[in-house]
Amino acid sequence: MTTTPPTREAGRSSALRRGSLALTPAAWLCGLLFFLPFGWMVLTSFHHETDAAANPPRLGAELTLQGYREFFGAGSGVSPWPPLLNSLSASLGSTLLVLLLAVPAAYALAVKPVRKRSDVLFFFLSTKMLPPVAALLPLYLIAKDTGLLDNVWLLMVLYTAMNLPVAVWMMRSFLAEVPREMWEAAAVDGAGLPTVLMRIVAPIAAPGIAATALISFIFSWNELLFARVLTGVVAGTAPVHLTGFVTSQGLFLAKVSAAAVCISLPVLIAGFAAQDRLVQGLSLGAVK
Repeated sequence: MTTTPPTREAGRSSALRRGSLALTPAAWLCGLLFFLPFGWMVLTSFHHETDAAANPPRLGAELTLQGYREFFGAGSGVSPWPPLLNSLSASLGSTLLVLLLAVPAAYALAVKPVRKRSDVLFFFLSTKMLPPVAALLPLYLIAKDTGLLDNVWLLMVLYTAMNLPVAVWMMRSFLAEVPREMWEAAAVDGAGLPTVLMRIVAPIAAPGIAATALISFIFSWNELLFARVLTGVVAGTAPVHLTGFVTSQGLFLAKVSAAAVCISLPVLIAGFAAQDRLVQGLSLGAVK
């Protein structure tokens, strides 16, 4: 039986410590670089328009809440609450529909012997290869003929169709890591599909379900193209409302920054609240 010399183990541990010390500043630097644009947007939102448009920027400029007051309708009479509620309704509704459809589909692909399973998965993924703008005109004509223009329900259905392929792929990878013995034990006990999904799949795959739901919610909340073309006054979403601050008179940086911060808050709050579940879900199955 051979053992590693203590000097070699000590050298290896010291090398690991040096590597960790070198990677820590690099990780912080990457994190700051990713945060810098958002931090600059937040700072700009508290400036006057003249200071926000100054070049070079005035770091010591006076701070104000004027941009946020204008976003919430002070002086303009335009309330941001209907677009925010539209975005919330479309995002939450589509996320719920995505989960209701993706979990059974992923269960069938991960557990049941589906013929040509790889072809089915590729078919799901191939729907994401079409540029959204290529489907814009047909969808507009269909929505016009069916009377669904400027309707939140149309956005809910479109967001469900957009996010469902990614959700199926994610949930399938999560459920594939569940031990097959658990499925067999449930089948022996005579559990039906609803019981399996509620009593077995939901508790075990909860991190994966949370990660899938959060990503679907973020994609739906940030979508602009379809909402810009297919909605108007009634069903306009928060990103569409944000584009209204860019007028023919110019780009008001402070006002746009304040609006962007307010519209980003729901996604940021959801991300921070579910960050543990998100990391756990996205890393599920990464380490055998």
